[in-house]
Amino acid sequence: MIDFGAFGPTVNLLVFLAAAAAIAFAGVKLSVIADELADRTGMGEVVAGALFVGVSTSLPGAITSISTAAQGFPELAIGNALGGLTAQTLFIAVADAVYRRANLEHAAATPVALSQGILFIALLTMALFGTVTAGLVTFGLHPVSVLLPVAYVAGLFLLRQIRNEGMWMVKQTDETREEESDASESEDERSDRRLWGLFALYAAITGIAGYGIGQSSIALIGFTGMSQTLFGSTFTAIANSLPELVTAVAAVRIGAVGLAVGDIIGGNAFDVLFLSAADFVSDGSIFQAASSKDQATALIAMLMIALILFGMMKRVKRGIFNIGFESVGVFLLYGVSILVLVL
Repeated sequence: MIDFGAFGPTVNLLVFLAAAAAIAFAGVKLSVIADELADRTGMGEVVAGALFVGVSTSLPGAITSISTAAQGFPELAIGNALGGLTAQTLFIAVADAVYRRANLEHAAATPVALSQGILFIALLTMALFGTVTAGLVTFGLHPVSVLLPVAYVAGLFLLRQIRNEGMWMVKQTDETREEESDASESEDERSDRRLWGLFALYAAITGIAGYGIGQSSIALIGFTGMSQTLFGSTFTAIANSLPELVTAVAAVRIGAVGLAVGDIIGGNAFDVLFLSAADFVSDGSIFQAASSKDQATALIAMLMIALILFGMMKRVKRGIFNIGFESVGVFLLYGVSILVLVL
């Protein structure tokens, strides 16, 4: 394995920035392709956001958490995973500010989007349970690491049923932007095979860049003396979360608000599985390495998503500076999360 620490701080900083740029570039491409695949598959923007963009844009963060945990840096792996949750939720508020037509949560509210938020809170609650029940660790693995993927898959089946059965309906307004998928109206002449190939290519780019982020982060922590938790929860997490920011902003600019919200909330649910994957490769259970600051970050992430869900239920068309009360609250909560890490 390459020792990135031998390259010095300048080279590692350049690697970090280059990897972040690659992640952002691939995220733009993925957002366009995912929107097209959503139309062709008939799955709808929100579900496509969870399955296509949400998972693929999470690859860099997953690779970072797994590789750093395997190398004996569990605090960095945890910080990257949990810090990514708060950063990505913040991006919903950023997208809300960009979407000038109306409050984003009003326009993108759907039963599936609300259910995605509930699934995220349930998964993160399970992860937090793992951090306070270290006595359950067996052979270096916590049982919750096995249960998390099972719960996630079960949640996806429930999301599909909720969408297909239509037992709950959102009141339509002149600002409601849930779009029906219609492959016949697509202007993209590329074949399905080519689109899936490009989707895989750009997802692979984000994965490779995620490895670069992880290795350069390890080196930069050594050079700067910054704690693994602080560096992972801020710089590493934000760099790995750039696809969510880019795809969310790009999506709202073309009116695909469902894709923007589905990408982030669905991606957050998938990102909780970083902890499960890292637990399998770490020396001892990764949940035993979680600090009180990690737990605080997770709880703030829950509060941020809860505010977004309240915003979808309240559905205010216009708010402060054309963003809803929930987005204002999300900005404030993210500031609190950074303050908790620094103090």
